[in-house]
Amino acid sequence: MRKFNIRKVLDGLTAGSSSASQQQQQQQQQHPPGAREPEIQETLQSEHFQLCKTVRHGFPYQPSALAFDPVQKILAVGTQTGALRLFGRPGVECYCQHDSGAAVIQLQFLTNEGALVSALADDTLHLWNLRQKRPAILHSLKFCRERVTFCHLPFQSKWLYVGTERGNIHIVNVESFTLSGYVIMWNKAIELSSKSHPGPVVHISDNPMDEGKLLIGFESGTVVLWDLKSKKADYRYTYDEAIHSVAWHHEGKQFICSHSDGTLTIWNVRSPTKPVQTITPHGKQLKDGKKPEPCKPILKVEFKTTRSGEPFIILSGGLSYDTVGRRPCLTVMHGKSTAVLEMDYSIVDFLTLCETPYPNDFQEPYAVVVLLEKDLVLIDLAQNGYPIFENPYPLSLHESPVTCCEYFADCPVDLIPALYSVGVRQKRQGYSKKEWPINGGNWGLGAQSYPEIIITGHADGSVKFWDASAITLQVLYKLKTSKVFEKSRTKDDRANTDIVDEDPYAIQIISWCPESRMLCIAGVSAHVIIYRFSKQEMTTEVIPMLEVRLLYEINDVETPEGEQPPLLSTPVGSSNPQSLPPQSHPSTSSSSSDGLRDNVPCLKVKNSPLKQSPGYQTELVIQLVWVGGEPPQQITSLALNSSYGLVVFGNCNGIAMVDYLQKAVLLNLGTVELYGSNDPYRREPRSPRKSRQPSGAGLCDITEGTVVPEDRCKSPTSDMKDNSFSRSRSSSVTSIDKESREAISALHFCETFTRKTDSSPSPCLWVGTTLGTVLVITLNLPPGAEQRLLQPVIVSPSGTILRLKGAVLRMAFLDATGCLMPPAYEPWKEHNVPEEKDEKEKLKKRRPVSVSPSSSQEISENQYAVICSEKQAKVISLPTQNCAYKQNITETSFVLRGDVVALSNSICLACFCANGHIMTFSLPSLRPLLDVYYLPLTNMRIARTFCFTNNGQALYLVSPTEIQRLTYSQETCENLQEMLGELFTPVETPEAPNRGFFKGLFGGGAQSLDREELFGESSSGKASRSLAQHIPGPGGIEGVKGAASGVVGELARARLALDERGQKLSDLEERTAAMLSSADSFSKHAHEMMLKYKDKKWYQF
Repeated sequence: MRKFNIRKVLDGLTAGSSSASQQQQQQQQQHPPGAREPEIQETLQSEHFQLCKTVRHGFPYQPSALAFDPVQKILAVGTQTGALRLFGRPGVECYCQHDSGAAVIQLQFLTNEGALVSALADDTLHLWNLRQKRPAILHSLKFCRERVTFCHLPFQSKWLYVGTERGNIHIVNVESFTLSGYVIMWNKAIELSSKSHPGPVVHISDNPMDEGKLLIGFESGTVVLWDLKSKKADYRYTYDEAIHSVAWHHEGKQFICSHSDGTLTIWNVRSPTKPVQTITPHGKQLKDGKKPEPCKPILKVEFKTTRSGEPFIILSGGLSYDTVGRRPCLTVMHGKSTAVLEMDYSIVDFLTLCETPYPNDFQEPYAVVVLLEKDLVLIDLAQNGYPIFENPYPLSLHESPVTCCEYFADCPVDLIPALYSVGVRQKRQGYSKKEWPINGGNWGLGAQSYPEIIITGHADGSVKFWDASAITLQVLYKLKTSKVFEKSRTKDDRANTDIVDEDPYAIQIISWCPESRMLCIAGVSAHVIIYRFSKQEMTTEVIPMLEVRLLYEINDVETPEGEQPPLLSTPVGSSNPQSLPPQSHPSTSSSSSDGLRDNVPCLKVKNSPLKQSPGYQTELVIQLVWVGGEPPQQITSLALNSSYGLVVFGNCNGIAMVDYLQKAVLLNLGTVELYGSNDPYRREPRSPRKSRQPSGAGLCDITEGTVVPEDRCKSPTSDMKDNSFSRSRSSSVTSIDKESREAISALHFCETFTRKTDSSPSPCLWVGTTLGTVLVITLNLPPGAEQRLLQPVIVSPSGTILRLKGAVLRMAFLDATGCLMPPAYEPWKEHNVPEEKDEKEKLKKRRPVSVSPSSSQEISENQYAVICSEKQAKVISLPTQNCAYKQNITETSFVLRGDVVALSNSICLACFCANGHIMTFSLPSLRPLLDVYYLPLTNMRIARTFCFTNNGQALYLVSPTEIQRLTYSQETCENLQEMLGELFTPVETPEAPNRGFFKGLFGGGAQSLDREELFGESSSGKASRSLAQHIPGPGGIEGVKGAASGVVGELARARLALDERGQKLSDLEERTAAMLSSADSFSKHAHEMMLKYKDKKWYQF
């Protein structure tokens, strides 16, 4: 391990000198006698870091296919982007991706075999091995001349039927993934029954009672029952309307078809002339016996039988055309009752879950799984009213689009139980009483035992807390921030005060203190809400609120400061605290003297009492107001400190600090005024920079899959030259002027040295701007207990200014030993307690807790400030303010997110760049430890949601509905295999249904078929080589290593061995002769040996 000596650097040493020369000078610097040399030992090395994806949570984005293994109880969902998501028992989830990215059109499980076939829109078939924790493709088959439209794999068969757009059916051996020479040509199937092409194959299934009969549905309306042995059609069934799906009755004597005119036709197998019954489930029956009016197509139908009653007919679609605006429906027909179940989104597919995997037995359906465009619903068929099951998967992530997220690993252990206890009361009622039936697989061994919490902010103003411990995800608690605002606003009102077209409550920034449980959010309508956690219910008679007039001075000479009408804030340029009574409703002065909208917030706070449930309760609402016809600018940074009782926020106009205990505005300054006389910029001609903040309407654009424009690799501040572009000196704020201001981009409360002359640390606020400036504001807090609520907090700029290249993103502080110093906090305690208890508690109240190891023992020790900007990172020695280390992170791109995080009992700086690189640097020396190209910035969603946290964890929103988690820790990468759940578990296949004595005697039971004899190469010959190309997959034999023991495991090994033999058939032919002669000589040798040891027993050898 390398040791780094950091000594106090000469005051005159400039920030620009290189790290190497600094270290040299530091080592030459002589310390006064008796001074202790601070020696920081850095333990993190490059080998501690490795980047890999861990798990993906949320609803599969743009789903397109669904399958279920009835024995293993595993559900598979395919998507339009080629993704595959597998779900077992709650906590067992898996994500895989087809490299081509083509849409998944169909999925078929090899029931109880631990394998799955996927058919893609690019006419490829893939065989997935699910016996390993990370499923892999064993084989692929690419059809070259025909387009794949439908696949069918009979239960316990290795021959997959593949229907094509041309109307032909090919047969694939799923063990070797090769084509059989047996082909059913469309013209042979329909012969003279139709003069035109019957259209693509839309359905294939074998008769449940006779595997030798194959039912083929063509899109045009023709259905053919094909005899596989005689290679000819037994029956042909024709109907005028196009077919969408077909389903068998389990006895194999009837089948049902769904059509494009909203009808269902039931056919007897032996009566091909006309259907036995025609049903229009949603058609209006006309009196004079005429055909009902046509309805929308029935996209899918399933026909399921029960021993003790009527069969179920379940269908999607088929509504009448006059039901305009009606939601998509699933219809369940059972006997004479018809239930129409409305869905929130359009239906992609559905499957009926049945007690038996055998198609020739009573099906006994117990549930229907419905895959919707944005949800997965499971309906209980066994309970009256068909209630839905409570979904245990974290699929409600996108209930409202995610606009921001934060990730906290290694939280206080009591947090998750506390959030769960208040969240459990929010659960909906009326769910099915049964257990979730998709319960296959086994959990992984959670090697990580520390609590992890993810917080997501949403477009509708809701905030969700998720338990993310041990690579699972479960919702704990949901907070609706919009509850404090009036909803019923007229359109005129909205047009005047809103600064966004839609989603006025959308969350932009979340600031959370896990120790004190204080929460603060900034919303898109320039509003900030502070919440306190309580387990007690309470009613707030008047919602405390403040309005802040954060003004941007265009021309200091033309518009003197005193002329602004002050409203619940200090005049610009002053930093004296001002304690004012909280308002119960917004100010009524809605226009200034010249008729412009003035002093009005964007949202109206409720003025009626607010009942607050246990959980997060509103402490204070702060709103920025319109100024002289100009809307308030959106908030760009936010910080809260529970120990000081302060919240601070900034935008491109300036900064405001609020004492949330006294409900008073302490600071309200334009960014320019923060500098005082130390302003390094010539302010009259400001530079027209691009602003870092998103436009209001654009906050929710992360729901689109938009690509960032051409200039995406520029930093938002990169087109700034020397900060001296000229602009017009008009008194109105032009749009280019809004873009050109210096915004507050980072805020950090801490207890450190504010000036070079300080001998001891004191509470202060460090402010970073988009121009790369860091300014320090000192905080003079009254003593604790009651005085804190009575005396004002004194706030004043310290004059300390530091400079970096690019907008400042993150600040953190280290003590003399290189340990991270978290900001002081007040431990959580129940706030809503009766008065008597409250009096006892007041003595303990407001005592700042500092977790720094150095602050209590050696107060005069030096500290280090770590500052990360879009372009570089610096470590500043305090109080001397010398630059101890500097690292230029990127020249051509810019950093989107930087976090100082704990890993392996040490700390590092982790950065994510717009060019897709993830980097980590040691602290304090900023040695590069990891630099991996991970993912390019394809849209703003990734930029807004990417975050790092402790223990090598990170996440981002990979699609509008899914969170991708990753790790940059070598240790976690190594343990990941153990932590992942098992998808495949050894389960005995249920026994086949008993045929009964008479059926066995007279041959009435299910007829079996020797498919091997029929489709094998010996009888059907070889398939045309140009028809399909076989591609070996990367999964290979490694799946066997993970295969379970027992009958099923042995079967898997045998099958894979067969597969390997199949691949080596050509070699086998060449070696046959050699093997025969070898066998011959072996036989002679064996005979000689036998004669030699004729009289000896085998155990005497």
